[in-house]
Amino acid sequence: MNSDSRRLETYQRVALAALISVIVLIFVGALVRATGAGLGCPDWPFCWGCYVPPTSVEQVDFDKIDMERFKRKVARLGQDPDMITEESLRNMFNPVHVWTEYINRLTSLPVGLFTLLAAGMSFGQWRRGRRLVAFCGWLSLVVVLVNAWLGRNVVLSGLKPGIITTHMALAIFLLGLLVYMAWRGADRPWSLPLAASARRKLQVLIVVLLGLTIFEGLMGSQVREMTDHLAKSHVDEPRSAWTAELEHTWMYIIHRSFSWIVLGAAISFYLLAGKALPKGCRWLEKAILGLVIGQMCLGLVLSQVGILAIAQILHIGLSSLLISALVLWIFGAFPSREERDTSVLA
Repeated sequence: MNSDSRRLETYQRVALAALISVIVLIFVGALVRATGAGLGCPDWPFCWGCYVPPTSVEQVDFDKIDMERFKRKVARLGQDPDMITEESLRNMFNPVHVWTEYINRLTSLPVGLFTLLAAGMSFGQWRRGRRLVAFCGWLSLVVVLVNAWLGRNVVLSGLKPGIITTHMALAIFLLGLLVYMAWRGADRPWSLPLAASARRKLQVLIVVLLGLTIFEGLMGSQVREMTDHLAKSHVDEPRSAWTAELEHTWMYIIHRSFSWIVLGAAISFYLLAGKALPKGCRWLEKAILGLVIGQMCLGLVLSQVGILAIAQILHIGLSSLLISALVLWIFGAFPSREERDTSVLA
């Protein structure tokens, strides 16, 4: 392997590391939302006035806390800001929520480091004539910085719904950028050896499946915002009772019913791919169908059993894996003629 190939391989590994770190962050972020720990660290960039959060309320120096900022945040949540006193803040302190949110912030560090490194290495891609790869590398850094700013505003806004959805949407967009960088950054990007007779049908079907999945995810984000509201307004009720409340909303009903369309499209894709590929469906096609079925099962748990925290976490986290897998398959299905002649999916 020559030095140029080694540099390309290093770039691909950095992009892959950034991709994995984003997926891990999405899982941890889902944990924060499902457990209601989003305000565990109500200030930013500090946590209860400290770089390393306290483990008990006795360790908090309330002289470092901006009480007026707390009051403005409470007002945005629709509560009486005059109720915010040092005593009420002491009662609000929850060490589990504090450290859950702090770990969420820590897992964002590898995302920033790897995307910064990939952006720097993208100058080498530009010199090789791979300008789109380089542009995606620089754009991914911009998206990370914007999302970090949005993450700050999520905290300062008191978990305002619109900001949360935008925060998640940008994370999904970042996944697509990093998947492309990891795929196209290789010396010879792989392509799918699809039969000519079925190639066009599969290309259309996989794009439709990705669109359906993203649309379903956007509706799911809206439903999750509803559950966040229920967590605040139905504190004394069990999570199993939340479903009855959600069934009165049109967004929840459409989201639940639309999932069957996604499943139908995934099954059609799997069956057609099995006929179009020389050796039938391989690991990626099986992973896509498996993830869709897994999402359906989790959706049934959430609708029939209750809004369980573990089901919410897996439902959000697996969606990032599903979208990454779909985007990767699309890149393999739309190679250039040169790539199609020189590379196959391993």
